[in-house]
Amino acid sequence: MGNCQDSCKNFWCGPKNTNVRISLPAICFIWQIAMIALFAIFVRYDPEADAHWTEYMHQNNITSNIENDFYYRYPSFQDVHVMIFMGFGLLFTFLKRYSFGGVGFNFLISAFGLQWALLMQGWFHSLDSTDWTIKIGMKSLINADFCVAGCLIAFGACLGKVSPIQLMVMTLCGVSLFAVEEYVILNLIHAKDTGGSMVIHTFGGYYGLTISWILYRPNLHQSKRLRGSSYHSDVFAMIGTLFLWVHWPSFNSAIGNHGDGQHRAVINTYLSLAASVLTTFAVSSLSAKRGKLSMVHIQNATLAGGVAMGTAAEIMVSPYSALVVGVCSGIISTFGFVVLTPFMEKHMKIQDTCGIHNLHAMPGVLGGAVGAVTAAFASTSVYGQEGLMHAIMHGFVDRTMGMQAAHQAAGLCIAIISGIGGGAVVGVCCILRLPCWGDPEDENCFDDEVYWELPEDEESVPPVNQYNGQKADKQTDV
Repeated sequence: MGNCQDSCKNFWCGPKNTNVRISLPAICFIWQIAMIALFAIFVRYDPEADAHWTEYMHQNNITSNIENDFYYRYPSFQDVHVMIFMGFGLLFTFLKRYSFGGVGFNFLISAFGLQWALLMQGWFHSLDSTDWTIKIGMKSLINADFCVAGCLIAFGACLGKVSPIQLMVMTLCGVSLFAVEEYVILNLIHAKDTGGSMVIHTFGGYYGLTISWILYRPNLHQSKRLRGSSYHSDVFAMIGTLFLWVHWPSFNSAIGNHGDGQHRAVINTYLSLAASVLTTFAVSSLSAKRGKLSMVHIQNATLAGGVAMGTAAEIMVSPYSALVVGVCSGIISTFGFVVLTPFMEKHMKIQDTCGIHNLHAMPGVLGGAVGAVTAAFASTSVYGQEGLMHAIMHGFVDRTMGMQAAHQAAGLCIAIISGIGGGAVVGVCCILRLPCWGDPEDENCFDDEVYWELPEDEESVPPVNQYNGQKADKQTDV
């Protein structure tokens, strides 16, 4: 009996082997080969990307190539793509000893995730019943990037504590769950969520927080010396913030309705983001005894306005209401970093490396609530009958404003449940705590040396730096 107990203990709690020389290449090659096979079977070009475009133009009375969706959507696609690979990637570099892992693993899971997302979203949204193939075009690429964004948010909660193998598994499952959740909210319930406050940010936030809770490390304090930032790593992370901030209006409007809807989404997001910046600076200063600003707050809470404006981006909220949303999101996000993040780690055993609860989960919930409230008070006097059907009601002439508001609230609940439930299923069924995944020991978390070749002058760990009166073991987010 004693030998059996010892064997079980060694299996579950034994020393971890972080050598991924065999496992990482095997997974990358196998999954890439699987993607090639599935793409060969299912994926084809959209008619607007196909060589038969000229014939398609004649059949649909299209008179100019400028009407091809490429010219309409590619600028937005560029902005969203920059956010995914550069904005998120640079923002993950805030840890002084985990910059390679932050930007490098962001690159890895984004490149894998977008391939799987094209398949999963295609099967749910655009499978052609005549030949059972998926037609991909510019809008497909944008939606795939959106799907990956949800997984990158979840990555933020586990940054520095998991192996690349675990990240690949999290991404595979996260993309699959995202596709299902997105289909239910947008296609079955017909809730409005142009910028993804519910579908992307709320889901991704609670998915990552749940996995972080399952992977709780009671001895994470052993790597406290590595958890802090440095002056230069914070500068790089701030560059990531600026990339995200500048391009967020494109993120919220990229798949919006042509014309006034997309135009309005840009304006509303632009104003909400601006308001969240001033609010964040104010609350950050108020929260410190000497009034000094925290770079953590500035890197993250300044983006909360974009998150919170996602669901109602196309709705006629009015410019001043967009500013109010930005103010509220900046307050709750900064408050989260000051109060909730340490509370959750101490009392709820949720070690949120990047504070995704403060930037994505809470502002996402706020955004979903704003969408429900604005839908409830929409009227033909503001939109006109045709505008109301187009902007909010999805063409359902028999649906009242109250019914649409209820659908919006239901969509928010589904996003939360999908994130928490999906994270629990992935964490338990994939048994992510097993030592076979190659994750680092507690004392080696947040250290690039575990998985990366480092320059010789970086192989020794420098002492934790403190500057500007801020603690070195601070947290930031995507």
